[in-house]
Amino acid sequence: MRKLNILFFLCMALFFACSEEQIDDAGKGIVKGRVVNKVGFEPIANAKISSSPVTSTVFTDSEGYFTINDVPAGEYSFQAQKEGYLAKFEPANVTLNSTSQIVFELSVSSVNNKAPDVPVLTAPNDNATNQSITTKLTWTATDIDKDPLTYSVTLKNAATDVTTTYTDLKTASLDLTNLSYNTKYFWQVSVSDGINKPVNSVTFSFTTLPFPNGRYLFVKKINSNNVIFTANDNGEQLQISSSSSNCYRPRRNNNSGKIAYISSDGSQNHIYTMNTDGSSIKKVTNTVPIAGFNMEHVGYSWNATGNQIIYPNFDKLYKINADGTGLTQIYQTPNGKFISECVWSNDGSSIVLKVNNNIGYDVDVYVITSSGVVDYMVSTGLSGAYSGLDINFNKSSIVFARDVSGFQNLEYRFLDSRMFVFNTNTKTTQEILSKKSSGFNDLDVRFSPNQAEVIFVNTSNDGISTKNIQKVSLSDSDSRTTVFTGAYMPDWK
Repeated sequence: MRKLNILFFLCMALFFACSEEQIDDAGKGIVKGRVVNKVGFEPIANAKISSSPVTSTVFTDSEGYFTINDVPAGEYSFQAQKEGYLAKFEPANVTLNSTSQIVFELSVSSVNNKAPDVPVLTAPNDNATNQSITTKLTWTATDIDKDPLTYSVTLKNAATDVTTTYTDLKTASLDLTNLSYNTKYFWQVSVSDGINKPVNSVTFSFTTLPFPNGRYLFVKKINSNNVIFTANDNGEQLQISSSSSNCYRPRRNNNSGKIAYISSDGSQNHIYTMNTDGSSIKKVTNTVPIAGFNMEHVGYSWNATGNQIIYPNFDKLYKINADGTGLTQIYQTPNGKFISECVWSNDGSSIVLKVNNNIGYDVDVYVITSSGVVDYMVSTGLSGAYSGLDINFNKSSIVFARDVSGFQNLEYRFLDSRMFVFNTNTKTTQEILSKKSSGFNDLDVRFSPNQAEVIFVNTSNDGISTKNIQKVSLSDSDSRTTVFTGAYMPDWK
């Protein structure tokens, strides 16, 4: 009986021993791995590594690495733990004489973790002016939990409404380059600790330096609108009219420091003025708009002092003060032809007119006195379209462009427009030799400030290709160069 009891207890012990989870002692392996921050993948030191079934417990080194040697072969679940982080489990299959690799990506625990303080913008100061177009933005930010911080900066161009966001910045500064001149910018900083919601700063603004010596004016097409730009001799450009408005045919007057231009106002077109940086817009014409057969080919002119402007309204020529007062009719064509372009001489004694029929042809170019008396004829009786008109400083030369092919249609298309200069002393006309390419047109010709060159628009005669602004010396036909691409309606002062 005693032997039976002993046998029974031995069997029971063996039964319970077999019911426990066993590790295969047939072989051992190695487990290696690393623990990193899930957001920035920075190493996490002193993280505790344990397993189920239980093996050795180890801690990560300064670079987040760990090694567990002599791990019996089998299936495991390893755990990484570190205060301030959420624990993470990763499975591993340990086999004989092999090394298993594990990477733990721990998320920071948001329990008791506070968001960063509101960033403080330090430079430039709010509403700062005359800032360089390569401005440095700086700010400060703190976090009570000493969490690593990342920043984003939102920058808005007040002139164009274009907003740019710079993300994932690791330092509390941002170098801005290629800003626009004379432009107001708004900026805001957002800081994130990777745990809480980002925190935004207040919004500051700054204004860049005035545009340096913008001697050129021209127009570009943006969103189906004509938009005015100014540019300097270095080719730097500044948009000075809104992309949402149709503004064209800019004319600068240096004495008044103003730029005049044409813009739509409902169904009519009127003349406006603004400062050279695009500010202080003022409507000049009101009761009598500027009008003609085709507004793309209608022009007006300042007087030398910049206190008056002359402009056409179909067959009538008006004079008006730059402040919008003193509207006076000074001329009317005797044959009902429309006035398309007018240029006032520097001394104020003469006005050059280009007149045409209601579809732009049957062109006459002639000079009248300031009192409206016809003085002499420049061009008449030639078929084809004309474009551009100007008189030089001492009234010795008048330039214009015309289509020598004589082609005429309702679309007012040019096939071979060339530039000509009229000598007011000899009353003779000569083509400006400029080596224009066949199939292209030279249009909208005007004198340069030193009168030795002309500036104009060159484009293919297909009517749809890109327009480029070029210039050429009156004495050197090889000097033709492109000044601005994708631009038209030039002015150079």
